[in-house]
Amino acid sequence: MAEDADETLYLLWFDPAVDVREPLNLHGDGHPLADGLWLVRSDLTRSKLYHRIKWQLPDRAALLVAPLADARDGWPKFKGMEAGALAWLRGGGG
Repeated sequence: MAEDADETLYLLWFDPAVDVREPLNLHGDGHPLADGLWLVRSDLTRSKLYHRIKWQLPDRAALLVAPLADARDGWPKFKGMEAGALAWLRGGGG
């Protein structure tokens, strides 16, 4: 999926030890990096995305939603993450 000007790239983390009963609705396009760690492109604001994810997790589950620089400013740097993450960032994966 190519990056849309109205979408924001977020880093999403939740405690992978929590019991999530169903797959999370990421409210956008997402790619896993590791257990509980995702890159998500969404047209939601950080606050709206945070709350929509929070409501899907058990009470007191740790959660982080942080916007990242878009491709114009350079992609995040990482290694040892799930296969396909860089291709997904570049718009070649989905």
